[in-house]
Amino acid sequence: MNTKKIVIDPITRIEGHLRAEVEVDENGVVQEAFVSGQLFRGIEIILKNRDPRDAGLMAGRICGVCTNSHFRGAITCVEDAYSLEIPKNAEIIRDLIAMALFIQDHVVHFYHLHSLDFVDVTSALLADAKLTSKEAHKYHKNPYRNSHSHYEAVLEKVGNFVKAGKLGPFSNGYWGHSDYKLTPEQNLILISHYLEALKFQTNISKAVAIFGAKTPHPQTLVVGGVTSVADMLNPQRLNDYLFIIKEAKVFIDRAYLPDAKLLALAYRDEIKAGVGRANGNFLSVGGYEFEGEQRLFCNGVIYGHDFVHVEEFDESKVTEEIDRAWFSGDAKENEVCYTDLNDDGSLKTAKNDDKYSWIKAPRYDGKTMETGPLARVLVSYSKDNKLIKSFVDEFLHDTDLELIDLSTTVGRNGARAIESGYICEYIFKLVSRLIQNIKYYDTDTWVKYDFEKLQKDAKGRAFLEVPRGVLSHFVNIKDAKIDNYSVIAPTTWNATPKNFDGLRGAYEEALVGIKIQDTSKPLEVLKVLHSFDPCLACAVHVIDAEGKELSRYKIKTL
Repeated sequence: MNTKKIVIDPITRIEGHLRAEVEVDENGVVQEAFVSGQLFRGIEIILKNRDPRDAGLMAGRICGVCTNSHFRGAITCVEDAYSLEIPKNAEIIRDLIAMALFIQDHVVHFYHLHSLDFVDVTSALLADAKLTSKEAHKYHKNPYRNSHSHYEAVLEKVGNFVKAGKLGPFSNGYWGHSDYKLTPEQNLILISHYLEALKFQTNISKAVAIFGAKTPHPQTLVVGGVTSVADMLNPQRLNDYLFIIKEAKVFIDRAYLPDAKLLALAYRDEIKAGVGRANGNFLSVGGYEFEGEQRLFCNGVIYGHDFVHVEEFDESKVTEEIDRAWFSGDAKENEVCYTDLNDDGSLKTAKNDDKYSWIKAPRYDGKTMETGPLARVLVSYSKDNKLIKSFVDEFLHDTDLELIDLSTTVGRNGARAIESGYICEYIFKLVSRLIQNIKYYDTDTWVKYDFEKLQKDAKGRAFLEVPRGVLSHFVNIKDAKIDNYSVIAPTTWNATPKNFDGLRGAYEEALVGIKIQDTSKPLEVLKVLHSFDPCLACAVHVIDAEGKELSRYKIKTL
């Protein structure tokens, strides 16, 4: 069989630098895929010999988007090493920061990083404002900013971009591609919400900063608790947070969820064909206490889309390999072993032991796993989590889909929207718990400890669910200094290279079998990869230990 290789490098509208090489047959169907992180990761090395209490401030710099996630992961990891139990209020405040970040991340991902894989901007210019208003009512009884004048204003704004010869934020799309299936009116609805989501992003960031001091890179998390005591005790600050979340809930209920349903209905054939489906192995570590033993997310492991038999998560089954990543020795030692590319600039993938990515290869019980909103929704729903069940049932009912249908490119977007609506409900109850604690004079936010009296040698770990999936931090402390530090980020799970076992990770597995209509415009590949919300900054980094400039690059754009 004759095959052709398509290389996309870099893949844009993601965090970090990702490369994809796919081999297609004469019909344009992907037969094999290799996904590669193209920059070296070095944050763990920077943490070596540092004071463990400073781990959060440095680990938070792993990514400019996932700052709070890594900050909290590092702090929790050190607390575990020293067996420190933080006050309930500190846990709640950390959760409030995290929940606001979940909402921000999901909305920004859908509209600004992924929606243009489905939305043809030029087609929207043909829309009729009155018909658009009517179309929006199919997905919600009270659509967000649904007026003729509003849609006419959006048309004028986009039209001005076109008249100026520039599409601004909508440039560099494959407009007119056969894979775009939305009507002009549907396109206009999503473009309208794209623009509204820019304002949403600004406002929800304020919610993160209320208890985090600032965003990105919040500063109020410390080993033993949080420092934002004054914010917790100030009724105005609590009210400001609630007001922002209430506004966010309106957008999610009346724009984001309806748009996810619109997309699911428009791409129903693609969903039913299983486009973008990986191997069906899903991992969730659960978390976020609600009431007693109840958690916002359940922990569990699903194999091969078997939603009936869900195993409990066992952290001892987590391993990380480097057979086909550019490292040598032990995966936790970060010994660099870069083998370069082929002479033609392609990845070295011909042999089973060729290395082709800076991303390491995490495995659970020897299997590749998918993590993220889809995994959380499937695991929690399958374990009959009463908190989330109604949200999933409503979405499936309104789109006439089954649970298995969420395990697709478009379905991942549905899972994120479901999760966003679900989290909004949870946040209000979480704030109520905090207020109740304060009412009964429980105002502790930090547990006192004497660092000098803590054991000098210790090991700790943290497993958290963050917007993109399962995040793990591991620390080994010797003589009160960090001796070794390791991170497995959600994207590391999903973008894992094949390793000697030959098993494809979620990215690569989801690409195999898709049909590319035009190999010069591989929109289908971008759709699949963007559906995972890749964060390569979390998975790979570049650094020189001496602080010297390594190289300087200039990218030319047309």
